[in-house]
Amino acid sequence: MVKVNHDVGDIRGKAKKVVKAQELWNEIVTCQLETGMPYMLFKDSCNRKSNQQNLGTINSSSGLCSGVIQYSSPTETAVCNLASIVLPRFVRDKDVPMDSHPSELAGSLGSKNRYFDFHSLAKVTASHVTNDLDRIIDANYYPLESAKTSNMRHRPIGIGVQGLADVFILLGMPFDSPEALQLNTDIFETIYYHALKASSELSARDGAYETYKGSPMSKGILQPDMWNVTPSDRWDWDFLRDMILKNGVRNSLLVSLTGNNKGLEPCASNIINHGGSSGEFTIVNRHLLHDLTNMGIWSQRMKKVFTSENGSIGNIPEIPDDLKAIYRTAWEVKKRTLVKMAAGRGGYVDQSQSFNIHLNEPSRLNVTDLHFYTWFQV
Repeated sequence: MVKVNHDVGDIRGKAKKVVKAQELWNEIVTCQLETGMPYMLFKDSCNRKSNQQNLGTINSSSGLCSGVIQYSSPTETAVCNLASIVLPRFVRDKDVPMDSHPSELAGSLGSKNRYFDFHSLAKVTASHVTNDLDRIIDANYYPLESAKTSNMRHRPIGIGVQGLADVFILLGMPFDSPEALQLNTDIFETIYYHALKASSELSARDGAYETYKGSPMSKGILQPDMWNVTPSDRWDWDFLRDMILKNGVRNSLLVSLTGNNKGLEPCASNIINHGGSSGEFTIVNRHLLHDLTNMGIWSQRMKKVFTSENGSIGNIPEIPDDLKAIYRTAWEVKKRTLVKMAAGRGGYVDQSQSFNIHLNEPSRLNVTDLHFYTWFQV
Protein backbone atom coordinates (compact mmCIF):
# COMPACT_ATOMS: atom_id res chain seq x y z
CA MET A 1 0.00 0.00 0.00
CA VAL A 2 1.28 3.47 -0.89
CA LYS A 3 -0.51 6.43 0.61
CA VAL A 4 0.25 9.95 -0.60
CA ASN A 5 -0.34 12.81 1.78
CA HIS A 6 1.29 16.19 2.29
CA ASP A 7 0.82 15.97 6.06
CA VAL A 8 2.96 13.03 7.15
CA GLY A 9 1.71 13.42 10.71
CA ASP A 10 -1.81 12.42 9.66
CA ILE A 11 -0.70 9.00 8.44
CA ARG A 12 2.19 8.10 10.78
CA GLY A 13 1.64 4.55 11.93
CA LYS A 14 -0.95 3.83 9.21
CA ALA A 15 0.84 3.87 5.86
CA LYS A 16 3.44 1.21 5.07
CA LYS A 17 5.35 3.66 2.92
CA VAL A 18 5.09 7.40 2.32
CA VAL A 19 6.25 8.91 -0.97
CA LYS A 20 6.03 12.33 -2.55
CA ALA A 21 3.23 12.68 -5.10
CA GLN A 22 5.61 13.88 -7.83
CA GLU A 23 7.91 10.89 -7.31
CA LEU A 24 4.97 8.52 -7.60
CA TRP A 25 3.79 10.31 -10.75
CA ASN A 26 7.24 10.06 -12.33
CA GLU A 27 7.33 6.32 -11.63
CA ILE A 28 3.94 5.84 -13.29
CA VAL A 29 4.92 7.83 -16.40
CA THR A 30 8.29 6.06 -16.64
CA CYS A 31 6.51 2.71 -16.54
CA GLN A 32 4.14 3.86 -19.28
CA LEU A 33 7.07 4.95 -21.43
CA GLU A 34 8.72 1.57 -21.05
CA THR A 35 5.71 -0.77 -21.27
CA GLY A 36 2.64 1.24 -22.33
CA MET A 37 1.04 0.47 -18.96
CA PRO A 38 -0.55 1.07 -16.50
CA TYR A 39 -3.65 2.46 -18.20
CA MET A 40 -4.78 5.80 -16.87
CA LEU A 41 -8.27 6.41 -15.49
CA PHE A 42 -9.67 9.39 -13.59
CA LYS A 43 -11.52 7.90 -10.62
CA ASP A 44 -13.44 11.05 -9.68
CA SER A 45 -14.81 11.43 -13.22
CA CYS A 46 -15.69 7.72 -13.38
CA ASN A 47 -17.77 7.98 -10.21
CA ARG A 48 -19.24 11.41 -10.89
CA LYS A 49 -20.52 10.38 -14.32
CA SER A 50 -21.68 6.83 -13.61
CA ASN A 51 -25.32 5.79 -13.53
CA GLN A 52 -24.31 3.29 -10.84
CA GLN A 53 -23.10 5.96 -8.40
CA ASN A 54 -26.11 5.26 -6.16
CA LEU A 55 -24.68 1.78 -5.42
CA GLY A 56 -21.41 2.96 -3.89
CA THR A 57 -17.90 3.98 -4.91
CA ILE A 58 -16.43 2.37 -8.02
CA ASN A 59 -12.87 1.48 -7.08
CA SER A 60 -11.44 -0.12 -10.20
CA SER A 61 -11.98 -0.84 -13.86
CA SER A 62 -13.78 -4.13 -14.42
CA GLY A 63 -12.24 -4.66 -17.85
CA LEU A 64 -8.70 -5.38 -18.99
CA CYS A 65 -8.62 -2.30 -21.25
CA SER A 66 -10.56 -0.02 -18.88
CA GLY A 67 -13.62 0.22 -21.10
CA VAL A 68 -15.89 -1.37 -18.49
CA ILE A 69 -16.49 0.71 -15.34
CA GLN A 70 -18.90 -0.96 -12.89
CA TYR A 71 -19.61 -1.21 -9.20
CA SER A 72 -18.32 -4.28 -7.39
CA SER A 73 -18.23 -5.42 -3.77
CA PRO A 74 -17.28 -8.48 -1.70
CA THR A 75 -20.67 -9.99 -2.58
CA GLU A 76 -20.89 -8.78 -6.20
CA THR A 77 -18.51 -9.49 -9.06
CA ALA A 78 -19.09 -7.05 -11.90
CA VAL A 79 -20.05 -8.60 -15.24
CA CYS A 80 -20.63 -6.87 -18.56
CA ASN A 81 -22.34 -8.28 -21.63
CA LEU A 82 -20.66 -6.93 -24.76
CA ALA A 83 -21.37 -6.52 -28.45
CA SER A 84 -19.62 -4.61 -31.22
CA ILE A 85 -21.31 -2.67 -34.03
CA VAL A 86 -19.47 -2.67 -37.37
CA LEU A 87 -19.73 1.01 -38.29
CA PRO A 88 -18.55 0.85 -41.95
CA ARG A 89 -21.68 -1.17 -42.77
CA PHE A 90 -23.72 1.99 -42.28
CA VAL A 91 -21.90 3.97 -44.96
CA ARG A 92 -24.23 3.84 -47.93
CA ASP A 93 -24.06 4.74 -51.61
CA LYS A 94 -26.68 7.28 -52.71
CA ASP A 95 -27.39 5.28 -55.85
CA VAL A 96 -28.21 2.07 -53.96
CA PRO A 97 -31.89 1.70 -52.88
CA MET A 98 -32.44 1.88 -49.11
CA ASP A 99 -34.20 -1.49 -48.96
CA SER A 100 -31.28 -3.35 -50.55
CA HIS A 101 -28.44 -4.94 -48.58
CA PRO A 102 -25.54 -2.45 -48.34
CA SER A 103 -22.63 -3.44 -50.52
CA GLU A 104 -19.04 -3.69 -49.29
CA LEU A 105 -17.51 -0.30 -50.08
CA ALA A 106 -13.80 0.45 -50.30
CA GLY A 107 -11.57 3.47 -50.70
CA SER A 108 -12.31 7.18 -50.54
CA LEU A 109 -12.60 8.01 -54.25
CA GLY A 110 -16.39 7.60 -54.31
CA SER A 111 -16.95 9.50 -51.07
CA LYS A 112 -18.95 12.35 -52.60
CA ASN A 113 -21.72 9.88 -53.44
CA ARG A 114 -21.88 8.35 -49.96
CA TYR A 115 -23.58 9.14 -46.65
CA PHE A 116 -23.81 7.69 -43.16
CA ASP A 117 -27.13 5.94 -42.51
CA PHE A 118 -28.06 6.99 -38.97
CA HIS A 119 -31.53 5.46 -39.14
CA SER A 120 -30.15 2.00 -39.89
CA LEU A 121 -27.65 2.40 -37.05
CA ALA A 122 -30.52 3.35 -34.74
CA LYS A 123 -32.54 0.28 -35.79
CA VAL A 124 -29.65 -2.16 -35.32
CA THR A 125 -28.70 -0.62 -31.95
CA ALA A 126 -32.24 -0.94 -30.61
CA SER A 127 -33.83 -4.00 -32.16
CA HIS A 128 -30.79 -6.25 -32.36
CA VAL A 129 -27.96 -5.23 -30.06
CA THR A 130 -29.75 -3.86 -26.97
CA ASN A 131 -32.53 -6.44 -26.98
CA ASP A 132 -30.18 -9.36 -27.60
CA LEU A 133 -27.69 -8.33 -24.91
CA ASP A 134 -30.51 -8.00 -22.39
CA ARG A 135 -31.69 -11.53 -23.20
CA ILE A 136 -28.15 -12.85 -22.72
CA ILE A 137 -28.21 -11.70 -19.08
CA ASP A 138 -30.98 -14.19 -18.29
CA ALA A 139 -29.65 -17.02 -20.46
CA ASN A 140 -25.99 -16.77 -19.49
CA TYR A 141 -23.92 -19.23 -17.46
CA TYR A 142 -22.29 -17.68 -14.41
CA PRO A 143 -19.23 -19.41 -12.88
CA LEU A 144 -19.66 -17.42 -9.65
CA GLU A 145 -22.82 -16.72 -7.69
CA SER A 146 -21.50 -13.22 -6.98
CA ALA A 147 -21.29 -12.61 -10.75
CA LYS A 148 -24.88 -13.76 -11.25
CA THR A 149 -26.06 -11.60 -8.36
CA SER A 150 -24.42 -8.49 -9.82
CA ASN A 151 -25.64 -9.07 -13.35
CA MET A 152 -29.22 -9.79 -12.34
CA ARG A 153 -29.44 -6.78 -10.03
CA HIS A 154 -27.95 -4.16 -12.34
CA ARG A 155 -28.31 -5.72 -15.81
CA PRO A 156 -25.45 -3.74 -17.46
CA ILE A 157 -24.65 -4.10 -21.14
CA GLY A 158 -21.73 -2.69 -23.13
CA ILE A 159 -22.30 -1.69 -26.73
CA GLY A 160 -19.01 -1.08 -28.54
CA VAL A 161 -17.95 -0.35 -32.09
CA GLN A 162 -15.33 -1.21 -34.65
CA GLY A 163 -14.14 0.46 -37.82
CA LEU A 164 -14.50 4.17 -37.04
CA ALA A 165 -11.39 4.96 -39.09
CA ASP A 166 -12.90 3.03 -42.03
CA VAL A 167 -16.01 5.21 -41.86
CA PHE A 168 -13.94 8.38 -42.16
CA ILE A 169 -11.98 6.94 -45.09
CA LEU A 170 -15.12 5.84 -46.95
CA LEU A 171 -16.58 9.34 -46.52
CA GLY A 172 -13.33 11.05 -47.54
CA MET A 173 -12.74 12.66 -44.14
CA PRO A 174 -9.27 13.03 -42.61
CA PHE A 175 -9.38 11.52 -39.12
CA ASP A 176 -8.60 14.86 -37.49
CA SER A 177 -10.91 17.01 -39.63
CA PRO A 178 -13.82 19.04 -38.13
CA GLU A 179 -16.23 16.90 -40.18
CA ALA A 180 -14.85 13.71 -38.65
CA LEU A 181 -15.07 15.14 -35.12
CA GLN A 182 -18.73 16.00 -35.68
CA LEU A 183 -19.61 12.66 -37.26
CA ASN A 184 -17.87 10.92 -34.35
CA THR A 185 -20.18 12.68 -31.88
CA ASP A 186 -23.29 12.10 -34.01
CA ILE A 187 -22.62 8.35 -34.24
CA PHE A 188 -22.33 7.85 -30.49
CA GLU A 189 -25.26 10.13 -29.75
CA THR A 190 -27.34 7.87 -31.98
CA ILE A 191 -26.12 4.67 -30.32
CA TYR A 192 -26.70 5.95 -26.77
CA TYR A 193 -30.13 7.42 -27.54
CA HIS A 194 -31.51 4.30 -29.17
CA ALA A 195 -29.95 1.94 -26.64
CA LEU A 196 -31.66 3.94 -23.89
CA LYS A 197 -34.96 4.05 -25.78
CA ALA A 198 -34.91 0.28 -26.35
CA SER A 199 -33.98 -0.32 -22.70
CA SER A 200 -36.89 1.83 -21.55
CA GLU A 201 -39.26 -0.10 -23.82
CA LEU A 202 -37.99 -3.34 -22.25
CA SER A 203 -38.53 -1.83 -18.82
CA ALA A 204 -42.15 -1.03 -19.66
CA ARG A 205 -42.65 -4.72 -20.44
CA ASP A 206 -40.38 -6.49 -17.92
CA GLY A 207 -39.73 -3.89 -15.24
CA ALA A 208 -36.74 -1.72 -14.42
CA TYR A 209 -33.51 -3.26 -13.16
CA GLU A 210 -33.53 -3.93 -9.41
CA THR A 211 -31.29 -1.05 -8.29
CA TYR A 212 -32.81 1.58 -10.62
CA LYS A 213 -34.32 3.65 -7.79
CA GLY A 214 -31.94 6.39 -6.71
CA SER A 215 -29.79 6.22 -9.84
CA PRO A 216 -29.17 9.39 -11.87
CA MET A 217 -31.46 8.09 -14.63
CA SER A 218 -34.30 7.60 -12.14
CA LYS A 219 -33.98 11.35 -11.47
CA GLY A 220 -34.01 12.24 -15.17
CA ILE A 221 -30.23 12.74 -15.35
CA LEU A 222 -28.71 11.21 -18.47
CA GLN A 223 -25.10 10.96 -19.63
CA PRO A 224 -25.09 14.24 -21.62
CA ASP A 225 -26.26 16.05 -18.47
CA MET A 226 -23.30 14.69 -16.51
CA TRP A 227 -20.95 16.03 -19.19
CA ASN A 228 -22.79 19.37 -19.57
CA VAL A 229 -23.36 18.46 -23.22
CA THR A 230 -26.35 19.66 -25.24
CA PRO A 231 -27.47 16.92 -27.66
CA SER A 232 -28.32 17.73 -31.25
CA ASP A 233 -31.91 17.88 -32.50
CA ARG A 234 -31.44 14.71 -34.57
CA TRP A 235 -33.38 12.71 -31.94
CA ASP A 236 -36.20 13.70 -29.56
CA TRP A 237 -34.47 13.83 -26.18
CA ASP A 238 -37.47 15.37 -24.38
CA PHE A 239 -39.58 12.41 -25.46
CA LEU A 240 -36.91 10.00 -24.25
CA ARG A 241 -36.61 11.68 -20.84
CA ASP A 242 -40.38 11.51 -20.34
CA MET A 243 -40.38 7.89 -21.43
CA ILE A 244 -37.64 6.98 -18.95
CA LEU A 245 -39.32 8.80 -16.06
CA LYS A 246 -42.51 6.86 -16.85
CA ASN A 247 -41.11 3.40 -17.61
CA GLY A 248 -37.62 3.35 -16.09
CA VAL A 249 -34.86 1.45 -17.90
CA ARG A 250 -34.02 -2.24 -17.99
CA ASN A 251 -30.22 -1.81 -17.95
CA SER A 252 -28.08 0.32 -15.63
CA LEU A 253 -25.30 0.81 -18.22
CA LEU A 254 -25.39 0.64 -22.01
CA VAL A 255 -22.28 1.81 -23.86
CA SER A 256 -18.65 0.71 -23.39
CA LEU A 257 -15.91 1.35 -25.92
CA THR A 258 -12.74 -0.68 -26.15
CA GLY A 259 -10.43 0.92 -28.68
CA ASN A 260 -7.84 -0.49 -31.05
CA ASN A 261 -6.90 0.09 -34.67
CA LYS A 262 -10.16 -1.51 -35.75
CA GLY A 263 -12.19 0.26 -33.09
CA LEU A 264 -11.79 3.97 -32.40
CA GLU A 265 -8.32 4.81 -33.64
CA PRO A 266 -6.53 5.69 -36.87
CA CYS A 267 -4.56 2.87 -38.48
CA ALA A 268 -1.11 2.50 -36.96
CA SER A 269 0.33 1.82 -40.42
CA ASN A 270 -0.84 1.53 -44.03
CA ILE A 271 1.24 -1.59 -44.50
CA ILE A 272 1.82 -4.64 -42.32
CA ASN A 273 4.45 -7.34 -42.87
CA HIS A 274 3.55 -10.76 -41.55
CA GLY A 275 6.10 -13.51 -41.17
CA GLY A 276 5.46 -17.18 -40.47
CA SER A 277 6.52 -20.72 -41.26
CA SER A 278 5.22 -20.32 -44.81
CA GLY A 279 7.19 -17.13 -45.43
CA GLU A 280 6.65 -13.40 -45.23
CA PHE A 281 3.80 -11.55 -46.87
CA THR A 282 2.62 -7.95 -46.93
CA ILE A 283 -0.85 -6.56 -46.23
CA VAL A 284 -1.66 -3.07 -47.52
CA ASN A 285 -4.54 -0.95 -46.19
CA ARG A 286 -7.33 -2.17 -48.48
CA HIS A 287 -8.89 1.29 -48.84
CA LEU A 288 -5.61 2.90 -49.84
CA LEU A 289 -4.80 0.04 -52.19
CA HIS A 290 -8.23 0.47 -53.81
CA ASP A 291 -7.68 4.21 -54.33
CA LEU A 292 -4.13 3.96 -55.66
CA THR A 293 -5.06 1.10 -58.00
CA ASN A 294 -7.98 3.07 -59.43
CA MET A 295 -5.72 6.10 -59.86
CA GLY A 296 -3.19 3.97 -61.71
CA ILE A 297 -0.27 4.70 -59.39
CA TRP A 298 -0.01 1.40 -57.50
CA SER A 299 3.00 -0.72 -58.38
CA GLN A 300 5.57 -3.05 -56.83
CA ARG A 301 7.92 -0.08 -56.59
CA MET A 302 5.25 1.81 -54.62
CA LYS A 303 4.94 -1.18 -52.32
CA LYS A 304 8.66 -1.02 -51.59
CA VAL A 305 8.41 2.71 -50.90
CA PHE A 306 5.56 2.02 -48.44
CA THR A 307 7.77 -0.43 -46.61
CA SER A 308 10.73 1.95 -46.46
CA GLU A 309 8.43 4.69 -45.07
CA ASN A 310 7.08 2.34 -42.37
CA GLY A 311 3.57 2.48 -43.75
CA SER A 312 3.33 6.28 -44.00
CA ILE A 313 2.50 7.96 -47.31
CA GLY A 314 3.24 11.51 -46.18
CA ASN A 315 6.55 11.75 -48.05
CA ILE A 316 5.56 10.00 -51.30
CA PRO A 317 5.34 12.71 -54.02
CA GLU A 318 3.16 10.67 -56.41
CA ILE A 319 0.28 10.56 -53.93
CA PRO A 320 -2.03 13.62 -53.86
CA ASP A 321 -2.20 15.72 -50.69
CA ASP A 322 -5.91 15.04 -50.12
CA LEU A 323 -5.19 11.29 -49.92
CA LYS A 324 -2.23 11.90 -47.63
CA ALA A 325 -4.59 13.69 -45.22
CA ILE A 326 -7.17 10.89 -45.32
CA TYR A 327 -4.59 8.13 -44.78
CA ARG A 328 -2.56 9.71 -41.97
CA THR A 329 -1.46 7.04 -39.53
CA ALA A 330 -1.91 7.11 -35.76
CA TRP A 331 1.64 8.45 -35.52
CA GLU A 332 0.76 11.46 -37.69
CA VAL A 333 -2.65 12.52 -36.34
CA LYS A 334 -2.46 15.27 -33.72
CA LYS A 335 -2.62 13.71 -30.25
CA ARG A 336 -4.85 16.36 -28.72
CA THR A 337 -7.32 15.82 -31.56
CA LEU A 338 -7.67 12.17 -30.51
CA VAL A 339 -8.39 13.30 -26.95
CA LYS A 340 -10.94 15.85 -28.18
CA MET A 341 -12.64 13.14 -30.21
CA ALA A 342 -12.80 10.87 -27.15
CA ALA A 343 -14.27 13.71 -25.09
CA GLY A 344 -16.75 14.49 -27.87
CA ARG A 345 -18.28 11.02 -27.68
CA GLY A 346 -17.86 10.88 -23.87
CA GLY A 347 -21.23 12.51 -23.33
CA TYR A 348 -22.83 9.41 -24.84
CA VAL A 349 -20.66 6.70 -23.23
CA ASP A 350 -21.98 5.71 -19.81
CA GLN A 351 -19.16 3.31 -18.96
CA SER A 352 -15.74 4.24 -20.33
CA GLN A 353 -13.62 4.03 -23.44
CA SER A 354 -10.09 2.91 -24.05
CA PHE A 355 -7.81 3.95 -26.85
CA ASN A 356 -4.09 4.15 -27.54
CA ILE A 357 -2.07 7.24 -28.36
CA HIS A 358 1.09 6.78 -30.43
CA LEU A 359 3.94 9.20 -29.71
CA ASN A 360 6.86 9.52 -32.12
CA GLU A 361 9.21 10.92 -29.49
CA PRO A 362 7.74 10.00 -26.09
CA SER A 363 9.16 11.71 -23.04
CA ARG A 364 8.11 12.15 -19.45
CA LEU A 365 7.20 15.76 -20.25
CA ASN A 366 4.92 15.18 -23.24
CA VAL A 367 3.22 12.16 -21.64
CA THR A 368 2.52 14.25 -18.53
CA ASP A 369 1.23 17.11 -20.69
CA LEU A 370 -1.11 14.73 -22.52
CA HIS A 371 -2.47 13.27 -19.27
CA PHE A 372 -3.17 16.69 -17.83
CA TYR A 373 -4.83 17.81 -21.06
CA THR A 374 -7.04 14.70 -20.93
CA TRP A 375 -7.90 15.34 -17.28
CA PHE A 376 -9.14 18.85 -18.13
CA GLN A 377 -11.31 17.42 -20.93
CA VAL A 378 -13.15 14.98 -18.66
